[in-house]
Amino acid sequence: MATAAVRSRHGRFLIVVLAATFFLVLACLSEATPGLGVSGVGLVSGKVAGAANVSGAAEDTSAMKARAGVIQAALDIYPANDAANVLPDAPITVRASSGTLGTVTLKDSQGAAVKGQAAADGTWATSELLWPSAAYTLTIAAIGPDGMATSRTSRFSTLKPKVSATYTLIPDGGEVGVGMPVIIQFDSAVSSKARRAEVEKRVKVTTAPAQRGAWGWLDDRQLMWRPRTFWRPGTKVTVSTPLHGVQTGDNKWVTSDGGTSFTVGQSMVSSVNVASHTLTVRRDGKVVRTIPVSTGRPGPLTETRNGTKVIIERSDTIVMDSSTIGIPAGSPGAYKISTHFNLRLTWTGEFIHSAPWSVGAQGSQNVSHGCTNMSPSNADWMFHNSKMGDVVTFTGSNREFQPQEGIGVWVYTYTGWKAQSALV
Repeated sequence: MATAAVRSRHGRFLIVVLAATFFLVLACLSEATPGLGVSGVGLVSGKVAGAANVSGAAEDTSAMKARAGVIQAALDIYPANDAANVLPDAPITVRASSGTLGTVTLKDSQGAAVKGQAAADGTWATSELLWPSAAYTLTIAAIGPDGMATSRTSRFSTLKPKVSATYTLIPDGGEVGVGMPVIIQFDSAVSSKARRAEVEKRVKVTTAPAQRGAWGWLDDRQLMWRPRTFWRPGTKVTVSTPLHGVQTGDNKWVTSDGGTSFTVGQSMVSSVNVASHTLTVRRDGKVVRTIPVSTGRPGPLTETRNGTKVIIERSDTIVMDSSTIGIPAGSPGAYKISTHFNLRLTWTGEFIHSAPWSVGAQGSQNVSHGCTNMSPSNADWMFHNSKMGDVVTFTGSNREFQPQEGIGVWVYTYTGWKAQSALV
């Protein structure tokens, strides 16, 4: 009996000692290394797995990380979340002032992504303009100084312009002559050289086969691209105008992109000698027709202009009114008459057209008000063998063609034309 009692006391003593040792080891491990498991038993959010809550209250993950000294990445974002009236040409930027910036995506409400890239200093910025009157979502991934991954979402909207700047692309498809430039014609002025430069650096012309050429501005509304010399027949031309978000004036922004393509047809270049009253037509450099003509009589309002012009448009019938060139109705020399087979050469009223009333003067005298008159049969042939962009060069006059009076790109030398760029 005595021996049994001693063994019982020794056994209870050993159990107590082992238990105390286990909890002492567990306490030391949990204090030194939170979250480490011991023989399959671990600390999770302040709890021992499979055991009662040690602290008496659960902690969420972020609170636990904060308690453990975790530091998230600090992000500088422009614009601020929920910003409104953001300028479409303002760069959207993201920078990690602490930590490391990861993937950044910017999308509009339709899910279309906006291009952007990181600079050498680690700042991400947009590399294209935004659409006016649009909503955007910025999604940012980053890593904190201690390696913690974080993400951020920010939303903003761009301003709604008071005026939408609109433009037309000419030509809009089809086949054109060798003198036809690419024309981007704005409906209102692009108000400064800096704004014209913003337009110019975003538009693009692609040619096949490749040909040298340059952009230039005829005035503050007309941006044109011409090849160094006349186009090669058969050239395919493609134009891209990604201009949304460009500001052209006070409270005025472009709200659309555009594009066009066209083909250059057979070369047809005509020359008019005002002094000898003849028009000579060349196809691919070979003379195919010589036509007697009558051009404008001498005078400040009537003499036909010297220079290289381009056929702007073809119209079978036009009512010509002298009041449009400064000769009002009822005054000497006034007229209002319907004409046929009209090929427009200037915005100021010069055409090649049929003039049966002046056949007797054609080839010998200049009696028109500035147009190039020819017989009905010759005008019919000329009309049906010409296309927009064909070249007509005039010599022998004392009055010079001004570039803005028509498609005036060929008034300039190539060097002179390049100087019309807003980027120089």
